[in-house]
Amino acid sequence: MKSFLLTLSKGVKAEDIPLDFQPVINNLIRLKALKKTDDSYELNPKYRIGKIDIATSGTGFLDTFDDKNSKDLLIESRNLMDANSGDIVIAKRIFSKNQTRAKAKVIMTLLRAHNFSVVYTKFQHNRVVGINISTSLVSNITASQKSLKKLPLGTVLKIDSKTSNIIEVLGVLDDSKVDEKISLALFEKEENFTQKSELEAKSHGKYVDKSLYPNREDLTHLPFCTIDPIDAKDFDDAVYFDKENYILYVAIADVSEYVYEMGHIDKEAKKRGFSIYFPHKSIPMLPRSLSENICSLKPNVDRLSFVFKITLNQKTLKVEKEELIDAVINSKKRYNYDQIDIFLQNALKNADEVDKVILKSLLPLFSVTQKLRELRLKNGFEFNSTEIRMVLDENQNLISTRVEKETPSHRLIEECMLLANKAASKRIKRGIFRTHEDPSFDKLQNLLDNLTLVGIDVDFSTDIPKMIRQIQQKAELLGIREDVDKLIIRSQKKAKYEAENRGHFGLGFNSYTHFTSPIRRYSDLLLHRLLKANMKNDKKRFNFLLKDIDATCEQISLLERESDKVAWDYMDRKFARWADLHVGDDFRAIVTSVGKNTIAKLDDELQGARLFVLDENLELFEKILVKIVESDILSGKIYVKAVKRDV
Repeated sequence: MKSFLLTLSKGVKAEDIPLDFQPVINNLIRLKALKKTDDSYELNPKYRIGKIDIATSGTGFLDTFDDKNSKDLLIESRNLMDANSGDIVIAKRIFSKNQTRAKAKVIMTLLRAHNFSVVYTKFQHNRVVGINISTSLVSNITASQKSLKKLPLGTVLKIDSKTSNIIEVLGVLDDSKVDEKISLALFEKEENFTQKSELEAKSHGKYVDKSLYPNREDLTHLPFCTIDPIDAKDFDDAVYFDKENYILYVAIADVSEYVYEMGHIDKEAKKRGFSIYFPHKSIPMLPRSLSENICSLKPNVDRLSFVFKITLNQKTLKVEKEELIDAVINSKKRYNYDQIDIFLQNALKNADEVDKVILKSLLPLFSVTQKLRELRLKNGFEFNSTEIRMVLDENQNLISTRVEKETPSHRLIEECMLLANKAASKRIKRGIFRTHEDPSFDKLQNLLDNLTLVGIDVDFSTDIPKMIRQIQQKAELLGIREDVDKLIIRSQKKAKYEAENRGHFGLGFNSYTHFTSPIRRYSDLLLHRLLKANMKNDKKRFNFLLKDIDATCEQISLLERESDKVAWDYMDRKFARWADLHVGDDFRAIVTSVGKNTIAKLDDELQGARLFVLDENLELFEKILVKIVESDILSGKIYVKAVKRDV
C-alpha cells in the first residue's frame, strides 16, 4: 500500500487503483486534494503525501514522497489532527506572510503506522500517566485517575491510537510473561483467531478419507518421511527418493484445499502473513486445527498433498523432468534433524524396520544432494550461519542459550526444497517470486573498507561472486569466517516478494519462488492457488488471483520483516531481563559493529545478546571483556563498558 501511495503522489491511472482504496480516492476528490484528468488522478499542487515524524515538543515534520519537493514541511501540533508518528498522511500547504519555513496541516491520515500503542503506567506529577514503550513519551489514556490508581504501577496497557481508550490490560512489567504480549502488541499481531475462523477450520474434520478424492494420485504406498526441528508442531514437507530411477518426490501440505480465498481463515492468514516463532511457542498463521492437524503431514495418516515429481539425470544430476501432482500421501515416519545426522554417520546401525525402508532411499538421496550443492555453489553462496536458541523456565525467564548450526541433515532437506521452489518458479511468468537483487556498489565498497580494518584486503571486482569467495577464503584463514559472513550478508539487499521474476542473486538462480511452506507463509499458499489455476489452464481464475498482486507482494514482504522483528524484540527483552540481574558483572563479548554505535555480541556461557558498548575506538571483531552498566527492559537494550581488550 505504501508503494501505491508513493505512486499516487505522482499521479495514478484509474485502472491501477486497488479496490479497497477506492473509498479513500473518493474522499480525496471531495477534499479537492485529487483531481481527475481523463483516465488518471493527479495530486493538487497544494497538497503533499508523506510520512510524519513528531518531535518530543509535539511539532510534526512531514517527509514528503515528492522528489521535486524534498524539504520537510513543519506541522504545528494544532494542525496534526489525529496523526501519530510514522503515519502516512496527506497535508495541505499553508502560506502566510513572513513565513520563514514551509508549513502544512494534515487533512487526512491515509495509512496508520500503528492502530494502537503500548504503554505502562507511571506516577508522575501527582497523577498516573501512560508512558509509550516505543517512544518513552507520555500518552493520553481515556480513563479516570480513580480507575488508573487501582492498577499496579507498571501495568502494561494496549491503547487505541485514535480514541486513547484502553483496549486491553496486558499484564505488569515485573512479570516476565508479559514480554510476549508486549512484542506482539508493538507490531499489532494477534495470537488468537476469531471464532468464525476457528469454526471454519474445524469444519474440515480431523482426518482424510482418500476415497473422497478419486481424481488425486494415490502415493500412500511410497515411504515418505518428514525431517524437522525437534520441537516442530507443523510439518509442511515430506520427501521420498526413488533411487532406481533417480526421481525425487517433494510433497507439500495442500493448504489451499482447506483455506478458501476471501474466507474467514484466508483473511486472517493474509493479515498475519507468516507464523511467528518464540523460544517457547509459536503464533501460527493458520488455526492450529489446520496447521497442527489436518494440513500437517503427520506420520501414518493420509494427507492431501501438492507434490513435485522431479526426475534427475543419473550422471549429470540435471533436471530432466518436473511434474506437479495433486496427490494423497502417507508419511511413514517423523524425524528430527539430530536423528538423521546420526543415521548419516552410522548408516543403518540401530535402525528399526521402518527406518531401514526409509533410509534405503534417504542415504542415496544424501549423496545426490551433496553433489547438487557443489554444483549450485559454483554460482551461489554458502554462508556459515548459526542460530541462537533460548531455553526458558516455566515463568519465561532465560536459563541458557544453545547454538544451532547447519548440519548435513539440514543441507539434505534444503537442497530438496530448493529444487521444488525452482521448479515452481518456472511454471508461471507473473505471480509471486522470491527475488534478491545484486548488492549496490556503495555497500560493497563499504564492506571492503570495513574488512581492511581486520586484515582482509580484497580488490573490488565486477565478478561479485568471485570477490565474495575470495573474502571468505581469507576470513577462513583468520578464523573469523562466521562473523565476516554476517558482514557480507549485511552488505546485500534484502530478499523480497515481487510479481515479476528478477532472479535470486544469493542463490545464483535465474528464477526462484517459495512453494514449500504454505502452513507458515502466505506467499506459498498464494502460489499454490496460482499453480492450480495454471494446471487447469483456468486463465480467468489465474487473472483473478493476480488482481492487486504487486500490492500483495509488497505487503507480504512487509509482514515478513515484521514477523522477524517480533521474534527479535522478544529475545531482546529476555536478554535484557537476564542482564538486569547481572548489572556490575563481567562477561566476554566480541565487537560486531563499529561506527555511529559500537555493538558487541555476548560470547560467554550465554551467547547472542546484543550489547551497546559505551566505549569508542574499539576494533571490529575484537574480543573484549565487558561490564554490564545498565539494562533497559522496556527497550530491550543492554549497555556495557569495556573493562579489558584482546581477551
